[in-house]
Amino acid sequence: MRHVLAVVNQKGGAGKTTTTVNLAAALVERKKRVLVVDLDAQASASSWLGTSGQAELFELLTAGDGRLEELVQKSSAGGVDVVASSSWLVGLDKALAGEVGAETILRRLIDALPDRWDFVLLDCPPSLGTLSVSALVAARGVLVPVEASVLALSGLAALIKTVETVKQRLNPELEITAIVPCRVDARTNLAQDVVDRLRERFGKLVTRTVIRETVKLREAPSFRKPITEYDPHGHGAEDFRAVAGELLKRTDRRS
Repeated sequence: MRHVLAVVNQKGGAGKTTTTVNLAAALVERKKRVLVVDLDAQASASSWLGTSGQAELFELLTAGDGRLEELVQKSSAGGVDVVASSSWLVGLDKALAGEVGAETILRRLIDALPDRWDFVLLDCPPSLGTLSVSALVAARGVLVPVEASVLALSGLAALIKTVETVKQRLNPELEITAIVPCRVDARTNLAQDVVDRLRERFGKLVTRTVIRETVKLREAPSFRKPITEYDPHGHGAEDFRAVAGELLKRTDRRS
C-alpha cells in the first residue's frame, strides 16, 4: 500500500522542507521507496536534493492531463526520487481561479502513479492556498512540523481546522498522522515548554522524538545531502531516523 503524506504548516520556517528531505532519506535507509513532490515555488526541497524544474509541473497541474511519472528525477540522495518545483508555481492560484474541481487535479495525478513508491511526500508551500489544499485532498495522512516557539503554536489551531474542513468536504480518508516538534533547542526552557504544551493539547499525535536544532542540519542543504549522509552519526540523523521509525509504526497500524 502506498502512503501519501502532505507535509504542511502555513507558517514559514516551521521545518517542512527539512522534515520532508531528511525523513525521505531516513525511510530509504529502512528499504522504503520514496518520492518527494515539491509543491513549494521556492523549490527548496528540489535544490537540496540536487534537482531543478521548469514549467512542467505548473503545466501539468493547469492542464489537468499528462502523467506525473514523466516528471520524476533521481536525486542526490541515494534512493529518493523527486518531482521538482519551480517559481512557475507562484502563478498557480491565479491560473486555477474559477476552475471547477481544481483541488482534485493533484489527487488524480498521484492516484495514477505506478506502484514504484511506498511513500509519496508532498512538500507544501508556507500558505493554505490551492497547492496546500490540493495536497490535503491528495493525501491520506498529514505530517505537521512545528517549530518550538510560542508563535508557532498560535497558527496550529487554524491548520487543524483546515485539515478537518478538507476531511469533511473533500477527502474523508484524511487524518493527521503526526505532529513533529522541530528546531528544538534543548538548552532553553522555552523550547521544552512549547513541546510540553503540544503534548498536553494533541497527545499521541505528537511524536515522542523531537528534532533538535543543530548546526549540521542547517549546513546540509548547501551540500545537497540529507542529514543522514552529511552527518550520519550526529543528533539530526539520529532524530530523523527515530521519527521515521515512529512514522512506519503509525502507517502500518493504519494499513
